[in-house]
Amino acid sequence: MGAMNAIISASELASALAGPRPPVLLDVRWQLSVARAAGEPPFDGRAEYAAGHIPGAVYVDLDSELASAPGERGRHPLPDLGVFGAAMRRAGVSAGTPVIVYDGGQGWAAARAWWLLRWTGHPDVRVLDGGLPSWEGLLETSAPAPAEGDFEPVAGAAGLLDADGAAALARAGVLFDARAGERYRGEVEPIDRVGGHIPGAVSAPTNENVGADGRFLPAEELAERFKALGAADGTPVGVYCGSGVSGAHEVLALAVAGIDAALYVGSWSEWSSDPTRPVAVGADPQ
Repeated sequence: MGAMNAIISASELASALAGPRPPVLLDVRWQLSVARAAGEPPFDGRAEYAAGHIPGAVYVDLDSELASAPGERGRHPLPDLGVFGAAMRRAGVSAGTPVIVYDGGQGWAAARAWWLLRWTGHPDVRVLDGGLPSWEGLLETSAPAPAEGDFEPVAGAAGLLDADGAAALARAGVLFDARAGERYRGEVEPIDRVGGHIPGAVSAPTNENVGADGRFLPAEELAERFKALGAADGTPVGVYCGSGVSGAHEVLALAVAGIDAALYVGSWSEWSSDPTRPVAVGADPQ
């Protein structure tokens, strides 16, 4: 999967929406929030959507439709495929119709939807580069009622890692940790049981894949970055993060760079919840 079929610019999206075969448009606004611990209300993506969205977009809820309930498998485990499929069909997703996904600009949530659709067999999914802030057209507040889609998700045979697979890949290939460097090093851990990283994993913060405007760096720059971090030709690549959301954004960045990568969806939230799994700290991967 290369850059041309992984992301789309706002101008290209506007042209596609005005064309004879407009794509299905999904709004997946979401933010990782620790506000509840401080007594503040959590981010409300549905309210943000209701206040204004790209015309024709259907809201998709990350926590309930792109993930199952948090537990031993992490904070954002894979969704039940029946629930996910129903959400996609409700939004009008069909196997033969292009899908464009966007979020509030961070790109993480949109990438999670992109990854899930790709992993379950949809052949034509892209993410709006830069998210909603890149859109210069009008917004609407009314929710569309698209015709029911026909997409039936089927779990992919490749592209998914479990904990054991991630541990093995850190030895046999390259496993990127997409979290902030201070979390990788174990200096801070605001969410999970313990700080640090999977032994052998390489720190590759996903925020270094984008510019100040939230858009991805050019494909050539991304390819050079990942090559310098160990993703040489033929090397199997995997990614994890805190709970399989920002890691999906790194998988998307790798796709823009022309590099296939698998995602450990359980990520650090699953790994660190098991006290029998080893934890490395510091800048050294080991």
